[in-house]
Amino acid sequence: MTYAPPLWPVSVKGVTLDEHAQVLLLKNDRQEWELPGGRLELGNAVTGQTPDESCESALERELQEETGWVVQAGSLLDTWIYEPIPGRRVLIVTYGCIVLTPDDEPIVSHEHSEIGLFAASEVEELTMPAGYKRSIATWHRLTTLAQPGAGGPAAPQAFGDHPPSLPLQ
Repeated sequence: MTYAPPLWPVSVKGVTLDEHAQVLLLKNDRQEWELPGGRLELGNAVTGQTPDESCESALERELQEETGWVVQAGSLLDTWIYEPIPGRRVLIVTYGCIVLTPDDEPIVSHEHSEIGLFAASEVEELTMPAGYKRSIATWHRLTTLAQPGAGGPAAPQAFGDHPPSLPLQ
């Protein structure tokens, strides 16, 4: 008998804020709001599709496909397990992202039914998994701390440079 290791689907998701610190969310077919992102591509030699080199590059590709925004994936915010339907578990990996095309209006792709920009105060009332809400709160906190005069660390553009005093829970 050949051993077949269990495989977990992995989904990389991005918290992206517009110039008004509103988070970009997409509505899925379960009528839940979610962060943009998706799965890593394995590549396909027949079609010429290249594999994703990293979680960050996969997220940048997915965000552009789903919203039209060009982003730079930054700080790893959280990892958690989500069960969107009974018996199907997915490892969610969330990153904070910097929008490189802030003047472009985000668009909704064929993968979602709706797109929205929400203030931090609106997120808690939305129908969405708690893990996404946690990641959004973390990125809001980090970007708020990075504002000039806020007494926080350097702006989050210094990706991966979290001072030890900044808890990411």
